[in-house]
This record gives sequence, C-alpha cells and structure tokens, in this order.
Amino acid sequence: METRKSIGYSVTGLARLISRWGERHRTRRALLALNDDQLKDIGISRADAHREGTTSFWR
Repeated sequence: METRKSIGYSVTGLARLISRWGERHRTRRALLALNDDQLKDIGISRADAHREGTTSFWR
C-alpha cells in the first residue's frame, strides 16, 4: 500500500513539473512577442527579454 502511495506522489510531482515547464515555455514565448513599448512598460530591455525568452524551459 505504501508503495502505491509513493508512486502516486511521484506521478503527481511529475505532472506538476511538466505543467511548470509548459507555463515557463508559454510565458517566455509571450515575452519575446512583446513590442518595445510593452517591454518599456514593464521595465525590461529587448536584450533582457531575448535572454529570458531563449532560456530553456527546464531552467
């Protein structure tokens, strides 16, 4: 019984990790799509947006 419980926790943890990776990927792509005025509004340079936007989703 304990093994099934820990497997369930492992699957849940893996699902959360994959979800987090997906969210990072989407937000980083959205950051790259912002225009210069939008980046200025949030206080991020184009270079910073590019650096963050091209970072691997698992980081």
